[in-house]
Amino acid sequence: MSFTFDSANLIPILPEIIILVLACTVLVVDLYLKEEHKGINHVITIAGLLIAVGITGLVGGGERQVVFDGSYVRDAMSDVLKILIFIVSLFAFVYAKDYLRDRNLWAGEYYVLGLFAVLGMSIMVSANNLLTVYLGLELLALCLYAMVAFDRDSTTGAEAAMKYFVLGALGSGMLLYGMSMIYGATGSIELATVARIAVEQGTQNQVLVFGLVFLVIGIGFKFGAVPFHMWVPDVYQGAPTPVALFLGSAPKIAAFALAIRLLVDGLGGLHPDWQGMLIILALLSMGLGNLIAIAQTNLKRMLAYSTISHVGFIFLGLLAGSGQGYAAAMFYAVVYAVMAAGAFGLLLIISRAGFDAEDLEDLKGLNQRDSWYAAMMALIMFSMAGVPPTVGFMAKLLVLESIVRVGLWWLALIGVFFSIIGAFYYLRVIKLMYFDQPVTQEPLTASPGARVALSVNGLAVLILGIFPASLLSVCQGAFL
Repeated sequence: MSFTFDSANLIPILPEIIILVLACTVLVVDLYLKEEHKGINHVITIAGLLIAVGITGLVGGGERQVVFDGSYVRDAMSDVLKILIFIVSLFAFVYAKDYLRDRNLWAGEYYVLGLFAVLGMSIMVSANNLLTVYLGLELLALCLYAMVAFDRDSTTGAEAAMKYFVLGALGSGMLLYGMSMIYGATGSIELATVARIAVEQGTQNQVLVFGLVFLVIGIGFKFGAVPFHMWVPDVYQGAPTPVALFLGSAPKIAAFALAIRLLVDGLGGLHPDWQGMLIILALLSMGLGNLIAIAQTNLKRMLAYSTISHVGFIFLGLLAGSGQGYAAAMFYAVVYAVMAAGAFGLLLIISRAGFDAEDLEDLKGLNQRDSWYAAMMALIMFSMAGVPPTVGFMAKLLVLESIVRVGLWWLALIGVFFSIIGAFYYLRVIKLMYFDQPVTQEPLTASPGARVALSVNGLAVLILGIFPASLLSVCQGAFL
């Protein structure tokens, strides 16, 4: 097989080139910066991500393009998801600034690792063969392992990073083993070829089905779905809050893309087989996530179990096996990333030097300390609970509608039941903010950037709930 380089191939990958150049620029510039000038890294990163958003919009649109001998695809879904990953990552960096500066963690390495993680997510979104999928996934994972252990003085951070590394490596191994079996069964790593053979042979090819099982296990690990969730609460609690924010937001969009590329684009012909597996994962994730979250007093662990329950809803959209279901799952993944960024962002804002806001008690009386922050957090909590008119309600409604349309109405009823249970621990947060007395009168001194970011975050949750058509049409357009 010969491969001829064509400079026209570089146009679809301009977003990845921008992010790579940006990460290398920050890495080099940081060597020459004095401690008091470390803010330049932050400015370069934010400006670079904004440029990447613009470039992605410019090179996007039009016909689907497959370049680099079939290993990379640019299509409607990749255009949308990349822009959203860049925007959510930008919010994560804005929120992290004050926290890192107050704790002497404001090093260029944080931005370099974060940008290489963004690059890994971008590669995953546009991967068109099994090897490219795995390379993007591992680039993301290796950066996240280092970011979790970024605070070298934190023993809980080191413990969380070790647990994340061991279990993440196990998940990657499962995924790679499944890919190797699929390659053995089909003789190709190209998703289009794998899809054609899956349609032709179906369950008659037992090696292909065996590979599918390991593939679903690997995807379950990366999403943090039950019973592969054991790393999620410990990593969220042990990691520095800015890292927990980053880990809990944008990578969920990339994980959705991973599932679409592997299960839909590659193994769509085996949909009845992986649908049954996803039903089990969705039920377990919604049930266990919502029930255990009620017992949590640590807010980061509560949000971790909340993540697990939301993953169950994303799986509901995927298992529907229809364009409507995939669009609903994409809508849900994007909405969840925005909500998670806002929830963790508030924790960063109310933290200060020498104090990390992690427990539910830290939110007591927030309305008396700053009514605007309390209002934004209330909107985010209402959205996570699925209360109208917030966008979380619309996300749940779309997912449930998609599975009712394929005859899985009993699954929709279970989803509604667990949503009602989950509403308890979200409403408890609102009760603490508005009806309890604050434990401290310490003023909240967030930077203007963080205040603007949280305001945009909270208002977006409300506006997208009232006017969901724009985001929904974009998600539906990705699967036409």
